Amino acid sequence: QVQLVESGGGLVQAGGSLRLSCATSGDTFSIYGWFRRTPGKEQEREFVAAITTTDIYYADSSKGRFTISTDNGKTTVFLQMNSLKPEDTAVYYCAADRSYTAAFYDREAFYDYWGQGTQVTISS
Repeated sequence: QVQLVESGGGLVQAGGSLRLSCATSGDTFSIYGWFRRTPGKEQEREFVAAITTTDIYYADSSKGRFTISTDNGKTTVFLQMNSLKPEDTAVYYCAADRSYTAAFYDREAFYDYWGQGTQVTISS
């Protein structure tokens, strides 16, 4: 049974940092992604970052502030978030898929497996 379990969310002040983790089990994945659902946009999850064995991708809003990485066993994926802003407030989800297509890394529909989400709140 595939499981993705996020942790590390919380409440921090603007300018602070958080590190999200996503522990995966039950299968081997070719790509991991982080998405977020922001207040007022509950119908969609916005792409944040993605990582494969060869490529790393960031949304424009993440570049320079967020870093995605995996552990050596590639079963846990991390999202280091620095210089956080109030607009980063969201529920953050990790996602995974067995296959990788470069054209779809930022598409919510591409990923078959999702975690339950972890709340990140940034106060101004």
